[in-house]
Amino acid sequence: MISATAKVPSFNLSQVNQQLENAEASSIVEWSAETFGDGLVMSTSFGIQAAVMLHLVTRIVPKIPVIWVDTGYLPPETYKFAENLATRLELNLKVYQSTMSPARMEAIHGKLWEQDDVEAFNYYDRIRKVEPMQRALQELQATAWLAGLRRDQTSHREGLNRIDRQNDLYKIHPILDWNAKDIYLYLLKYDLPYHPFFDQGYVTVGDWHSSRPFTTDDHNARDTRFRGLKQECGLHLPQTKAEEESLNSSSL
Repeated sequence: MISATAKVPSFNLSQVNQQLENAEASSIVEWSAETFGDGLVMSTSFGIQAAVMLHLVTRIVPKIPVIWVDTGYLPPETYKFAENLATRLELNLKVYQSTMSPARMEAIHGKLWEQDDVEAFNYYDRIRKVEPMQRALQELQATAWLAGLRRDQTSHREGLNRIDRQNDLYKIHPILDWNAKDIYLYLLKYDLPYHPFFDQGYVTVGDWHSSRPFTTDDHNARDTRFRGLKQECGLHLPQTKAEEESLNSSSL
């Protein structure tokens, strides 16, 4: 939910998507900054290719709040990678965690990731990821959220628009149409690092207990997450039935 004090710009979403359909990623970030001002935030997981979006956005909006949801189960390498990138790019980092500690969660619910059940994973994600993110958006009075989702990552993301609505705010995807080559060339151009797990065969990385290297048996990068039971962690999914219907209709 958006704070009552936050002012949300009003415009024709379909028309804006048509106008920005062929826009460069940097132009979309510029449009977002001009349109939403202090209401604009971005998120990062400090994953394999996180440096791309962090660099792309902060070159244009240096002090943008960067939300990082720390689940408490990230690999040590991720914390070190995050520390180095935050220093190098001078990030205005806003770290959020679940109100339930990992120890308390395990004592009450067990190790949810070991249950080989998609509902257990979904419950884990609601506790450790979705609730902290919703709290971050509320406290930062966000009206728009920049995210580095790409159409080639999951079936859900394939149907996204450059600009969508989620949880009563605007969701903006500057690199939606980028592919792996685009990512590589951007990292090379600006001498930016991959997450260290890339050299170990990972193509995506999240929590240590539910991420693994890519193998020849995998059909999609996201098969290496959540024991292959699902593709999304919940942060980028509609939170209500009405939002899901709105997203589906805007993608037609």
